[in-house]
Amino acid sequence: MNRSNTVASSTESEPNPSPSTTHEDGGISRTQMNMVFITVLFGMLLSALDQTIVSTALPTIVGDLGSAGHMSWVVTAYLLTQTVSTALSGKFGDLFGRKRVFLISVVIFILGSFLCGLATDMSMLIASRALQGIGGGGLMVTAVALIGEVIPLRERGKYQGALGAVFGVTTVIGPLLGGFFTDNLSWRWAFYINVPVAIIVVLLALRTIPDHGRVASPKVDYLGVILVGLGATGLTLATSWGGTQYAWGSATIIGLFIASVLALVAFVWVESRAAEPILPLRLFRSRVVTVSTVLSFIVGFAMMGSLTYLPVFLQYVGGASATISGVRTLPMVLGLLLTSITSGTIVGRTGQYKVFPIAGSVVIGIGLVLLSTMDASTPIWQQSLYLFVLGTGLGLIMQILTIIVQNTVSLADLGSATSAITFFRTLGSSFGVAVLGSLYSNDLQRQLPAAMAQAGVTEAQIATPALVHSLPEAAREPIVDAYATALNHLFLWAAPVAVVAFVFALILPQVTMRSVAAKNASDPGGGFAIPKPDNDADTLEDLVCRSITGSERHTLDDAMRRSGVTTDHAKLWGVAQIALADRMFGKHPTQQRLEYRIGVPERVLDSYITGLIDEGYLTEAPTGELYLAERGSRDFDAVYATWRAIILEDVRDWVPDAGDPGPALDQAITTVVTRLIREDFDARRDQRMRSARV
Repeated sequence: MNRSNTVASSTESEPNPSPSTTHEDGGISRTQMNMVFITVLFGMLLSALDQTIVSTALPTIVGDLGSAGHMSWVVTAYLLTQTVSTALSGKFGDLFGRKRVFLISVVIFILGSFLCGLATDMSMLIASRALQGIGGGGLMVTAVALIGEVIPLRERGKYQGALGAVFGVTTVIGPLLGGFFTDNLSWRWAFYINVPVAIIVVLLALRTIPDHGRVASPKVDYLGVILVGLGATGLTLATSWGGTQYAWGSATIIGLFIASVLALVAFVWVESRAAEPILPLRLFRSRVVTVSTVLSFIVGFAMMGSLTYLPVFLQYVGGASATISGVRTLPMVLGLLLTSITSGTIVGRTGQYKVFPIAGSVVIGIGLVLLSTMDASTPIWQQSLYLFVLGTGLGLIMQILTIIVQNTVSLADLGSATSAITFFRTLGSSFGVAVLGSLYSNDLQRQLPAAMAQAGVTEAQIATPALVHSLPEAAREPIVDAYATALNHLFLWAAPVAVVAFVFALILPQVTMRSVAAKNASDPGGGFAIPKPDNDADTLEDLVCRSITGSERHTLDDAMRRSGVTTDHAKLWGVAQIALADRMFGKHPTQQRLEYRIGVPERVLDSYITGLIDEGYLTEAPTGELYLAERGSRDFDAVYATWRAIILEDVRDWVPDAGDPGPALDQAITTVVTRLIREDFDARRDQRMRSARV
């Protein structure tokens, strides 16, 4: 039977492949890729926004629902459950499929947001915020993972940069939106607004996100997550309840401290024995990692503590509306963004980073002390200057901590180490809000009764900032002074944390920057705790995709030139399609399946495939399946091996044992090279098809 009859026979016998089976390589169209990105971008926006949107609404929320002593838990509940959810969602995405976890996370987030808006007391609001945090953590992790699945390696850097920018944007617009809704509608709309947006995200996700199903079988460290969650929650409860709900020496507070310490000790024991711990203890053998996690904790402590209570000062003491209080926090955010990006750029160019944590801790301390001097008479320009100083100090530290860690750990620990930075920053944020909130509540309880007696007002008359500033001046001044004093003390008590940061920054070792890590230094996501990959293969792809951007060393032309292969691109494309289908999926496509996958009419490739067979690149089975012949296998293997060597050069600093990559890294490099070859060939194919249509 000649080849024409073979193709005709296979066409008749083989059913027309469905769309779900045609894209063996997981490729999607450019339009669908952009829609997936828009979907996950909105998901990330929802999660990041709810970290800051409530800050300007908190004074009014407390006035409506009461329980001022529990104010910090509106923020803390979200952060704690988000931390736990972040640790689990990546594993669940591998087990059950990232699309499914993303959708479940959005639904949980919708439910939590709706219940927050319906809250009738502070306990219901706190519980609903905790539910929101579970959804928010899942959204962040799966958003990053989905970008890794659908965005080509060469373009992933700019898409990840956009995701990182979301965190910067939400730091700016979160307090503004919270204030706007509080002043013009109701504080409840700071939560209700999530519902329609999240429903749109669900509809887009159902339609656009490809379902790759289960991608791995990780071992989930459930016990470790439970123990660290119990330990962190117990300590947060103890520090927020101590001196307010219960005396510091009461059995409840002492019991919470003891139980929390026991839970954390058990967590350390479990992590030392877990197959895949959420926080490998071997990381802390490195002084760089240990110091960086401490600094990350402190940055979270200072940043969220300040962002949460600054609007309280601006509204109660300064008389600003909720919206204007959000506007007045912008100098802090501006300083943070400015120095965050600048320090990252300098570190990327020079490789010298130690000076930034040292300088940043000093500036943070100065900023907190300056904030502690503000009162009702402090002019707005001066308040803005003090906030800018604090933001400048935070930005000098927060951007580069992940990059510092990437310079010391092996690739096997890189995902865990970068996740640890995010983990400790979020814990620091939670503790900062809780501890400073406890100190603020205790101090205010001491200051306010005398002030109320002097002013001749009841608690109901000063429940919100608007009520306070509606009082006559003689009655208003003692109340404002009481709030100013309590908040002055709050910022002053936070200043010693900067001293601790300074001491740790002094002992932070300076190590040589790895080339790929240096390229990550100006990534805006690093400064805002954007989740990082948590397994070897994803981490390697993240590193390589940044290394290859704009590099001529990572092109098909360069790989072919260095390998000595003289086969032209068109022929090598056909060889690659068969090789990748075989090696990635164990399949041998027919001509018909290949034509369907690339979107051309049947039999169009007759002469092309016949030529490859005649020249010894391919062979064809009687049933129509195409296989690599000796010549095709030799040329493809040469290009493949050369490109693999190029990638290995880029990650050489992470390779252990004098250049032996080890099985995990070897498999990860193989995955990256395979994906690069597929993406390059498909890009060339798409370009030819566009040119043909023109």
